[in-house]
Order: sequence, then structure tokens, then C-alpha cells
Amino acid sequence: MGMWIGRNRKARVTYGFDEIALVPGAVTINPNEVDITWKIPRPDGGAIKLALPVLASAMDGVVDARFAAAMGKLGGLAVLNLEGVQVRYEDADAVLAEVLAEDKDKVTALLQKIYLEPVKEDLIARRIKEIKDAGVIAAVSAIPQKAERCGAIAQEAGVDVFVVQSTVSTARHISSEYKMLDLGEFCRTMKCPVIVGNTVTYDTTLEIMECGVSGVLVGVGPGAACTSRGVLGLGVPQVTATVDCAAARDAHYKKSGRYVPIITDGGMNKGGDVCKALACGADAVMVGSAFAKAEEAPGRGYHWGMATPHANLPRGTRIKVGVSGTLQQILFGPAAVDDGSQNLIGAITTCMGNVGAADLSEFQETEIIIAPSIKSEGKLFQMVQNVGMAR
Repeated sequence: MGMWIGRNRKARVTYGFDEIALVPGAVTINPNEVDITWKIPRPDGGAIKLALPVLASAMDGVVDARFAAAMGKLGGLAVLNLEGVQVRYEDADAVLAEVLAEDKDKVTALLQKIYLEPVKEDLIARRIKEIKDAGVIAAVSAIPQKAERCGAIAQEAGVDVFVVQSTVSTARHISSEYKMLDLGEFCRTMKCPVIVGNTVTYDTTLEIMECGVSGVLVGVGPGAACTSRGVLGLGVPQVTATVDCAAARDAHYKKSGRYVPIITDGGMNKGGDVCKALACGADAVMVGSAFAKAEEAPGRGYHWGMATPHANLPRGTRIKVGVSGTLQQILFGPAAVDDGSQNLIGAITTCMGNVGAADLSEFQETEIIIAPSIKSEGKLFQMVQNVGMAR
């Protein structure tokens, strides 16, 4: 499979959200009657049931304890970054204000300086307690090198979901300089579900699932604030990545009887993108920029990639998305804009109704077509006037 790109070398043709469309079904369903719930399996055989298949990304401009509480009360899940300013600084708001005020040409250097401050273990426990005190599910994220220590602290503090996240995750990492995280052992040690990311391929996803994880994040470099694709040349468009990883999930379930959800992470700015990700096989999606626009977001309309402060090779940037409305509006409406960036849940349920999918598993069977002109066909006036789908 693939096309020749030169002598003795083939490349696969892959697809992103703008290159496909979903086909309406032969039966339609009332959007108010579709089921969008999903589950994160627990190590004890139970599961965490979530009302919304949407997670907020572990970015400092998106999630703090207050945002996580607001997201949880609306039925979603927000992930707090245990490498971020919330656990490095007592007064994180003051640090964020400094980041937002910095000139765009100097902000990366400032972020590198700010993130040199050591993570304070007491703040990890405190932030988790702040989320738990709000009566919602607490989810946190750490890089593999810090996962064991952060996981132990988080578990003692009562965390509900632990995410191990890096630019590229594998079950086999080779290094002579530091100890590799034994993913299987870590999952056996943790009493809460462990989600691991990020990956984009069938074989790697299958290997990660065999370690006993409770979820896999899909996506390398598609995020609005990420520059990994430009800096490293890495990445697979999200449609192809999601389909391939969903195939691995299904193969793992057939072999083991254990269903491990996949979560498409990044590259979705509008409701239509979210719908396409779910239809391509995702059980849920992780979104950053859409939630950075919420009034409740700590970045006040700005956010930046998790690898932006990297000391030697930054792979992110600070972007301004603006504040467009409340978290309630972004999730449930009523939408005050016409570009699909608000009422994401309404978009999901309406799309499911139109393709005739009663739940997410049926939605994953939606007919998909390759349609690179789907956003531009008949939209000349929108493009000329820079309104609607042209924005």
C-alpha cells in the first residue's frame, strides 16, 4: 500500500480532518436521544463512566484546579499538568500574567526560565485536593521520567486518573543515560487508571495496550500550539492515526477481552473535527485551543504547547485564541458564533443523529468519504468575506 516517492521508496497516503467527510445515514435519530457516554477501565475491573467524550488538554493555559472543577461539574474531564506552573509556583496566576504580558519574540526564553523552577511535591498533593474538594474526578499528567515519583504522590493524594504523556510514547524505550519507565510495572503499581500517550501507529498502540494501560492518546504534533511537526518533521494526520490506533484497540479487545479506549489528542478546533475523530474510531477526544477560549481558562485567551519551555529544543509556541465565551457555551451553547467552536456537545449529538448512530460505538461505524473540497464547495462568498467556514 502506498505510492512511489522515488526509486525503491514508497510512502503511504494519509488523511487529516479537512480531507474527509461523514456520510448521512439511512435512518436519523433525535439528537436528544443519543448516548455519548464512555468509560475508562479501572485496574480492579470496574470503570469510570464519563458523561462527555471530551477531555481538556494538560496545558498551563487551559487547565488549573478551578478549570478542572468547572469541567468536571459539566460532565467532562480536565487533565492538570504536573510539569507546569501550577505545581512549580504557589501563586501560579502571577506567573501566568507575566507570560501573557511578554513580547512574542521573547516569550519562549521567558517560559524556559519560568519552568526551571523545581516542581514542589506539596503542591502536587494540594492541587489534586483542590480538584477533589470540588467533588469531581481528578486527572493529572506527567512525563515518563517523572511518572513513578509523581504517580506515588498523586495516588496518595487520591487522584482518579494518571496520564503518562510525551511527544512520542512507546512500550520500549532505549537509553543508557537514565532508567526507562517500565510501563507494565507502573500500571500494576498504580491503583487508578493509567492513560498513556502519544502514539499514532497500530503496532505501537497494540504494544502499549498489552502493558495494561486504561487508555491511549493518539496524535503527534497536531495541536494548535505545537511545533513538533516543523521542528522534528514527525507526525501522522489525525484521521489516519485515529483509524490505525482504533484498529489496534479492536485487535487487542478481540485477543484479550479488555476494551482500552483511544483518545484523539489535538488538531480539533471545531465541532466538525471532533465529530470526525469520533467517527474514525476514537472513544473520546482531548482538546486544548477550544477550551483556552473559555472565560474559566487560566491563560485568559492564550495557551502554549507542553514542549514550549524545553531547555534545548522548544517544540511549541504561545498562541492567542482569545476569550469567546464561558465553558458552558463552548460545551453546550447556546453558541454565539457560527464557526463551530462553541456547543461542541451539540455538534456531536446532532451529527450522531444525522448518521443514525445511537451511541459512540455505532458512530464509529459511520461511512467516511475522501472529500478535500467539503469545506470549500459552494462557499465562495464565505471565503471572500472571511466569515463562517472561511475563518
